[in-house]
Amino acid sequence: MNPIEIKFGGYQAPESIHTQAAKRFGRRLLDQLGDRVRFELVPSVLDLGHPSGALVPMVERGEFTCCYMSTVRFSERVPECRIFELPFVVRDRRRAWAALDGEFGTLLKQRIQATTGCRALGFWDNGFRHLTNKVRPIRRPEDCRGLRIRTQMTPLHGETFRALGFEPIAADIKDFVAQIAGDRFEAQDNPLTNIYTFGVHEFHRYITLTGHLWGASVFACNQSQYAGWPADVRDAVESAAAEATALQRELAEAEDANALARFDPARNEIIRLTKAEHAAFVAAVRPVREKYRGGLDPKLLAYLNA
Repeated sequence: MNPIEIKFGGYQAPESIHTQAAKRFGRRLLDQLGDRVRFELVPSVLDLGHPSGALVPMVERGEFTCCYMSTVRFSERVPECRIFELPFVVRDRRRAWAALDGEFGTLLKQRIQATTGCRALGFWDNGFRHLTNKVRPIRRPEDCRGLRIRTQMTPLHGETFRALGFEPIAADIKDFVAQIAGDRFEAQDNPLTNIYTFGVHEFHRYITLTGHLWGASVFACNQSQYAGWPADVRDAVESAAAEATALQRELAEAEDANALARFDPARNEIIRLTKAEHAAFVAAVRPVREKYRGGLDPKLLAYLNA
C-alpha cells in the first residue's frame, strides 16, 4: 500500500518558530505512523515564487495538505476572524489561547470548515505586532504622519493606520520582503520575530513597541484529504497537531525577548512607550475599533475580555 502523502507549506525561514512547529508536526506523524505516511515540508513558498496568500487556495486544491496562515486571510469568509484585526483588543496572549482552545475556537473551526475547503487543526500565535520605520523615532501618533506603511492584505488594517496618520499600502509578505530595502515603504508592522527573520531591522533603524495587534494563525488541513484518511491516521494527525501547536505557542511567548536580544543597539533603536504614550495610540484608533466592534457578537469580545 502506498504511503499517505502529507505536504506542508509555509512562508517563513527554516529557523522561524512556525517552521520549527511544522517540523515537530512531521516528526510526530512519522513517530506514530512510520512508513504509512510520507511527510514533506516546504518551509517557504516565497522561494518558489508564490505569494504567501496562495497557500490557503493551494491547500483547498490539494496541492498542499497543510499550511499555517493568518486569520486575516480567512476573515472574508469567516467574519468572526475580524476580531483579531481590531487594534488593542488582545492584551493577554494566554487569554487568547484559552479562547481559541475553548468555545470561541470551536466556533471558528466550524465556520472555517463550513465556508472553505480547509479543516482547522489548531490556532498558532502570530505575535504582538510593533511598528518599525526608517525615518524617525515614533513615540506619538503625530510621529506617524505622512509615512508610507506596508500593511497586511486587509482594509481594516489600512483604516487603523490611516487613523494614526500613516499612508497605508497593502502588500503580500512576498512583495514586502522584495521591496523593504527600497523606497516604496518607509514603515511597516510585524511581530519582533518576523522583524528579525525577514531582515527588516537591517533597513529600519527604529522599532517602536506598540503591541497594537495580536495575531492568530490557522493551522489548516485539506478537508477532503482529512475525511478520507483512516480513523487512526486522523487521530495521529490531531495528536501531532496539538503537540506542534503547544510548541509553537511556547516558542512565540519566548520569542519577544529572544528577538530583542538579537538587535544591535548600534543599528537599531528600541522605543518603549510610557503608559501615557501608549494610551495616546489607543485613543487615536478608538474610532476604528468602535466602528467594527459593533458588528461583532459581544460574546466573542467577552472571550478575549475586550
